[in-house]
Amino acid sequence: MNTKVDRIKKDIEELAKFNSSNDGGLTRFSLTEEDRMARKYLKEQLEKLDVKIYEDNAGTIFARREGTDPDAPVIMIGSHFDSVKNGGNFDGPAGVIMALEIFRALEDNKVKTRYPLEFVAMIEEEGGRFGSGVFGSRAMAGLVDFEQLERNKDKDGISMAQAFRDFGFEPEKIAEAKRNREDVKAFIELHIEQGPILENEGKDLGIVDFIVGINEFKVQVNGRPDHAGTTPMDMRADALGVASKVVAEIDSYPVPENNGTVATVGVLEIKPGAANIVPAQAIFTVDIRSKDEASISNVKKKILDKLDALTKDTDVTYTVTEMLDVKPVKMNEEMVELFRESAEGKGFSYRHMLSGAGHDAMVMAAVTEVGLIFVPSKDGRSHCKEEWTDYDQLQKGIELIYDTILKLGEAK
Repeated sequence: MNTKVDRIKKDIEELAKFNSSNDGGLTRFSLTEEDRMARKYLKEQLEKLDVKIYEDNAGTIFARREGTDPDAPVIMIGSHFDSVKNGGNFDGPAGVIMALEIFRALEDNKVKTRYPLEFVAMIEEEGGRFGSGVFGSRAMAGLVDFEQLERNKDKDGISMAQAFRDFGFEPEKIAEAKRNREDVKAFIELHIEQGPILENEGKDLGIVDFIVGINEFKVQVNGRPDHAGTTPMDMRADALGVASKVVAEIDSYPVPENNGTVATVGVLEIKPGAANIVPAQAIFTVDIRSKDEASISNVKKKILDKLDALTKDTDVTYTVTEMLDVKPVKMNEEMVELFRESAEGKGFSYRHMLSGAGHDAMVMAAVTEVGLIFVPSKDGRSHCKEEWTDYDQLQKGIELIYDTILKLGEAK
């Protein structure tokens, strides 16, 4: 075997120790002490290899392994190492450890590639601390500016800009994180499926053909706080009254699209939040996903039309703040074919898949050609402490990408 399952297991378990959760899951938010310790562990492992380690001002860790042609564009492999609150040990870290183990295996086997390779470990992919998902890849795509870093804040009111500054980075130079398309040959990511399909079908691997587009936005409905006992019903400006009518219908809006489009309200906040006060403000988030860009637009239009109808000629108003807007992405066909050839050559069972979750690969498609491989998730569970992928299954995904790197990188 080219890779070693015992090293993979050790890395996953060591990274899982850098955790602020007391509930049995993994909580590792960006630019925290847990981030710092995970970062230290990864760098220590990389320092044992013949690589150049550096970080950009988006907090991404890179390790460059030179090729025989140092002027050739680089092949990037990796994922993210932050987590959701009380999540699992594999969502993100599986792809980071994939990159680390492949670098080790290349060195163990004394392999030289023509194209240089870069290990990539990103933060804030989940948006768990600052609500700014797929952050590292967006920075590489040139989609982040300093104003966004000042605007995005955590629950304690600390801005991303301040958090980066406190961590030792230079947020004013965030634009320097952008990578040029001519300098990057490909980006390959491995991820757990986060669903039940591969396990149910007994497949070793999922070769992703398409990643859904995601539009995530926040709606703030503004009314007026009044006494719950003395204000007549026809004289109220009830923010929750409007918001609840919209939220109640959102799950019906994707159905006519008839193509797997989904919409979710994951957050609902009421202010001032007292039993005897008419709600002055209702804030809710909407997450719309589809492989069809027009379907995302259709669902969003229905939501906004409903808000317009309910607030027309009333004292209630609303605002919409965009949080994430990523178009559907088709994976590179050459990469998909390389994955297929490698899987068949190694005797791994596989199926072609659509990714319903967003990943850094979908953003990196704006920078370079991308490929994405899934490994099975036990019972389809993810974003919870029960999240699990067997290490031998993870190794198969790593073996597949290792073999692909030999071909794509023109190994000698």
